[in-house]
Amino acid sequence: MDGVKEEELNELLSGALIRVPSLRAPRRPDPAPAHLGVMLIIAGIASVALCIYTLATAKILPPARNPSVDMMRSDWYYCLLLPLTLPVTLVAIYLHWLSMKLFKHA
Repeated sequence: MDGVKEEELNELLSGALIRVPSLRAPRRPDPAPAHLGVMLIIAGIASVALCIYTLATAKILPPARNPSVDMMRSDWYYCLLLPLTLPVTLVAIYLHWLSMKLFKHA
């Protein structure tokens, strides 16, 4: 830039609409703490364990005195809803793909 330093140029153009981009590498954001990842893994494992218990194990066990366990034992809506989510999602994905193809080539 013909002997003009970047800071001097930015000072000259401080009121201008155009900014000179910095030649320095941008700062990287701090990485996420490791304990956050471990907590997410534990939460995922706990939710899968709860789903398996609700879908299969609670139906086999004898009636309990706990109302929440009895609710899971007598529930059939979510027991059937969760396994049927995958095929319905696949059909929705196919219909979305088909509509995009028809729109693109129409």
